[in-house]
Amino acid sequence: MNVSIAEKSEKYDLRVPRYTSYPTSPHFLDTKTDADYRAWLKDLDPTVGVSLYIHIPFCDEMCSFCGCYTKIVKRYDPITEYLNYVHKEIELLAEALPARMTAKHVHWGGGSPTMLKAEDWRSIIDKLKQHFDIDESSELAVELDPRTATEEYVKAISEAGINRASIGVQDFHEEVQVAINRIQPFDVTKNVVGWLKKYGINSINFDLLYGLPFQTTERVLDMVDRAVSLDPKRFAVFGYAHVPWMKSHMKLIPEEALPNAKERWEQMEAAANRLVEHGFVKVGLDHYARPDDEMTLAMKEERLHRNFQGYTVDNNPVMLPLGASSIGQTPTGYIANVQPLHDYKRMIDEGILPIGRTCKLTDEDILRRAVIEQIMCNMKVDLPKMCRDHNVAEDFFAAEEEKLHPLVEDGLCTLENGVLTLPEEGRPLMRMVASIFDTYLQKGQKKHSRAV
Repeated sequence: MNVSIAEKSEKYDLRVPRYTSYPTSPHFLDTKTDADYRAWLKDLDPTVGVSLYIHIPFCDEMCSFCGCYTKIVKRYDPITEYLNYVHKEIELLAEALPARMTAKHVHWGGGSPTMLKAEDWRSIIDKLKQHFDIDESSELAVELDPRTATEEYVKAISEAGINRASIGVQDFHEEVQVAINRIQPFDVTKNVVGWLKKYGINSINFDLLYGLPFQTTERVLDMVDRAVSLDPKRFAVFGYAHVPWMKSHMKLIPEEALPNAKERWEQMEAAANRLVEHGFVKVGLDHYARPDDEMTLAMKEERLHRNFQGYTVDNNPVMLPLGASSIGQTPTGYIANVQPLHDYKRMIDEGILPIGRTCKLTDEDILRRAVIEQIMCNMKVDLPKMCRDHNVAEDFFAAEEEKLHPLVEDGLCTLENGVLTLPEEGRPLMRMVASIFDTYLQKGQKKHSRAV
């Protein structure tokens, strides 16, 4: 490349979206009614099926690095009450659909779904099965906090049908864990992995972070080696997004201990290279999978997708949200549930689907989303062909091609006869390349995380 690693990391140390959607969530519009959403649901093709995302917004303590919507609770009563409302929302949602539909993917996130009791897992899955077709081929995935998981809990989720677990690791080093208020010794994670495999949940993902306070390249490499020793099938390695102006608890993070742009780049590169050494394949921006994993195969066959859960083999254009703050999509647009729990409960009590924001897609949005997804998933996009496929002039992206020239000069990508390609060196900055096609970016830049 024409610039050094240090110069590149500093030059492109900008705030750009992660592009799990386009337009991105800062550009969704507030709504006081569920009318549009109900109309979008009625238009769904019953034969296509749906994916479901269920948000559990509770933890027993706040991790200082966390950017999710969550509430700290010390009693179980608020969780019981909340789950009763989720059951009611499932009923409201099912009634609004054109027919009974199949749910091939169901994902629980948080907060911490690990807060749920065994009987509540059985209850909510029974409720889903009352209104959706779910069978053994469906993927039922849960985000899991090893600090609060027990063997009884793991056994219960296995019996309930959970077949994939995503484990939050972040970092194994005590100084880092203290700084982010997440004390999670290696043996705690090891025990949970053992229980998962004991009860037949072998599809295990690990989430790791770089860019945390007191992290060094050496510590990141040690973190990766220890994580690999537990034999997960996939990794997601994210850069910590420090946004204290949005999440006030992040002010507890000692900023002087945060790595600078050059150090973040080195940590990111070290983690990526070490995972490849261990036999994992790079998938998109920040995922890694075994060579025989379905995600690796999907990438090689160019059928990888990206949605609010990140990279996925789920090609369903419909992902419906359940629970406060959850986000979803239909072919017509995006929807986001309200965040304050009191608003969520009030709307359900009134028989209203608890939608707080929507974003109806224009034809141009759909075109630009397709281009961005190709960049993020395949590191390549044929712009003239994309234009033909979407019935616009082949020179539609002439202005964007002009804006790409500096990135081409810096080696982030190539552009030949309208075909945009990212070399391996450009992989870490694919968000910067994708952002060239984002017409909304300047309106919400401060709400996004750093490019590396």
